[in-house]
Amino acid sequence: MFTRAHQRPDRSFFLFGPRGTGKTTWLRAVLSDALWFDLLRVETWLGLMRQPQSFRHQVEARPAGTWVVLDEVQRLPALLNEVHALIAERGAAYRFAMSGSSARKLRRMDVNLLAGRAINRQFFPLTGHEMNYDFELDDLLRFGTLPLVRVEPKAAIDTLDAYVANYIREEIQQEAVVRNLDAFTRFLEVAALVNGQIVNVAGLSRDAAVARPTVQGYFSALADTLVSFSLPAWRRRAKVKEVASPKFYLFDPGVARALAGRVREPLEGLERGFLLETLMLHELRAWIGIHNTGGQLHYWRTPSGSEVDFVWARARRAVGIEVKAASSWRPEFGAPLKTLMAQKIIHAGHGVYTGNAELKDGPLRVWPVTKFMKLLAAGELLG
Repeated sequence: MFTRAHQRPDRSFFLFGPRGTGKTTWLRAVLSDALWFDLLRVETWLGLMRQPQSFRHQVEARPAGTWVVLDEVQRLPALLNEVHALIAERGAAYRFAMSGSSARKLRRMDVNLLAGRAINRQFFPLTGHEMNYDFELDDLLRFGTLPLVRVEPKAAIDTLDAYVANYIREEIQQEAVVRNLDAFTRFLEVAALVNGQIVNVAGLSRDAAVARPTVQGYFSALADTLVSFSLPAWRRRAKVKEVASPKFYLFDPGVARALAGRVREPLEGLERGFLLETLMLHELRAWIGIHNTGGQLHYWRTPSGSEVDFVWARARRAVGIEVKAASSWRPEFGAPLKTLMAQKIIHAGHGVYTGNAELKDGPLRVWPVTKFMKLLAAGELLG
């Protein structure tokens, strides 16, 4: 199938990522001998609900050194108290891998997150490296990089349709944050159309015919279930006024098109640019997590429209990245980024485009998409 780039930590860890990104498959591959609790299975969930003490009994029956997996831990977050107690009492005798596709319940219930006894890791759809760079770019933009989509590309439309339907039913309804499913479905369609953009909540509320506070709650639900990402604005010593509102991105281009009802349609010009940004944001977030690079991703924009798509910043270092869905690179594409570099606000700058040649544009290095992916995978662009 696909070899994932993530390395298994040596200590207990949380693994969060959207449903369908391959968390369970990866855990079964790297922890094949673990004691497993699949909380999506009704019998496992009900059994532990009725007799929570059986979790400790099953763990303690295993020899020291055993790994224990709690898959979809947000379904029964009270188990984290038992995990905490076992780590406190037995030290490293048992190590725990706790996966989840929603942080909402854990945060809302103020549950025990083990007080630093477990580290955090994130999981994403497939990266270019994990696909061995064997893809057509337009195919990725149309259908995304979810493992199930890439395994059976001929069934991509049916897979994405099912994913969207199952997400609405299994994630949002289980989270008990949506009372009117019709209103939420309208919201999703409109929200998907503003993927990659600064969201006007009032305007979106009008377009979806949903009250503004409800729309804000829906956006929170998408973020909490890891289906969307809010890219904050970057503000640091620039000589002009900057925009402060965040940008809204869904976690996968294919999911964005399916939610917008466009998965059966050919790519359009304007849509292509936002989808390429979504794909590159996914690559950046994935490799920052895989390499444990640290730092934060932002975008930079002025009210006049000057913009840099992505700024990675850590401590005093910042790297800017401009993404263009164009087969030819024009010098004006990188003008805002070059200005920030000339002011020594950004220390390195890169352009990404859909052409085939590696280019030099003043202080910028400009890369074809696949080459940019390879440099990210090698850890050569950030840090």
